[in-house]
Amino acid sequence: MHGPMFEWRGPAPFTFVAFSVEDSATLAEFVTELSYGWGCIPAEVTIGATTWTTSLMPKDGAYLVPIKQMVRHAEGVHLGDVVTLTVHVAG
Repeated sequence: MHGPMFEWRGPAPFTFVAFSVEDSATLAEFVTELSYGWGCIPAEVTIGATTWTTSLMPKDGAYLVPIKQMVRHAEGVHLGDVVTLTVHVAG
C-alpha cells in the first residue's frame, strides 16, 4: 500500500498513513477474527529496510498505520511524503 504521511494531534503528535477506503472495508470484514480490542489489528509493517510491529487503528471509516519516529528518521521520510508500506496482519 502507499499513501501520504499525515499528522494527527491528540495528546501528542502522531504520524500515520491511511489505508484506502476499499482496503479498510476489507479489513473491517475480518476485524472480529483479527482484533484484540477496540477494532485495533496487530500488524508487521515495513518501509524501505525498516520493519516494526504495531497496530492498525480504525478512525473515521479507515484504518491508520502509525509510523514511529525512529522509522521516519531511519528511512528519511517526512510529513506529506508518499510512502510505500508492506503490511502483514497477524492472524
